[in-house]
Amino acid sequence: MSTWLPSAPRSALEARQQLYRSIREFFYSRSVLEVETPLLSQAPVADPNITPMQAQQRWLHTSPEYAMKRLLCAGYGDIYQICKVFRDGEAGARHNPEFTMLEWYRVGWTYPQLISEVAELLQQLLAARFPKLPCLHLTYAQALDTYAQLDVHQCSTEAIAKRGQQLANADLALDRDGWLDIIMSHQVEPALPRNTLVFIDEFPASQAALAKLANNAQGVQIAQRFEVFFNGMELANGYQELTDAKQQLQRFQDELKDTTRPHDAHLIAALEAGLPDCAGVALGLDRVLLHLLEATHIAQVLSFDWQRA
Repeated sequence: MSTWLPSAPRSALEARQQLYRSIREFFYSRSVLEVETPLLSQAPVADPNITPMQAQQRWLHTSPEYAMKRLLCAGYGDIYQICKVFRDGEAGARHNPEFTMLEWYRVGWTYPQLISEVAELLQQLLAARFPKLPCLHLTYAQALDTYAQLDVHQCSTEAIAKRGQQLANADLALDRDGWLDIIMSHQVEPALPRNTLVFIDEFPASQAALAKLANNAQGVQIAQRFEVFFNGMELANGYQELTDAKQQLQRFQDELKDTTRPHDAHLIAALEAGLPDCAGVALGLDRVLLHLLEATHIAQVLSFDWQRA
């Protein structure tokens, strides 16, 4: 392999150019402001499932979420951003340590409203290859029951761990949520209907991340969070955003307790000033291109993948 050569053909870069143009026209027509925030920050992501990259005394962002929320707190209104993000250890057919994310926030919206907008955008972006894409909406419990025959709210951690070990074919040291992630990625995602945008929401409360908590119709506490899947691949992750600074600080402390990473004090200060009720979502654009171009490896849609960078 000649590592100086680009990994993607010119046609893939042309498709990316058109994708970005379509996104910008979509948001311009809706008066959503395009913003740009720093790639480097004083504190990394708190999510224990994501490994950030450090650059001297700063951290490369894994998402523009924290900085964009500071803009929301400052009164900038509806905003979106297309940017590079960085996650250590993520390399493979679907992952590259440096990849492109679209993230946007809608002030005063509920997350079901945002789900409708995500569906509309993806239907437009994928229309050239998948015209008139249908949508399917499932709760997390419905997805686990239908495709893994598990009652996530009643099943014991031991039973969930046993299923996860069978699927992963490995004896891993994971907690309940870790095993649920294995079941979701190894059993549920591959079984979801093809050529359909599948929206899964009402995640377990323990997987809330930066989302609000609520009780569902059955009185079970859940996270107001959703993910979007297409042809066995996760495309997007969205929240009804947590606005309470004290709750957010407590979550940061809980998530970072076994690490030496600092929490983002700027975000906490911004939340104390006041984050408006809003819903937000992050969408992986390289994966959208994978589907549009019928590519089998993420390197086929990147100018230079991690081995050539």
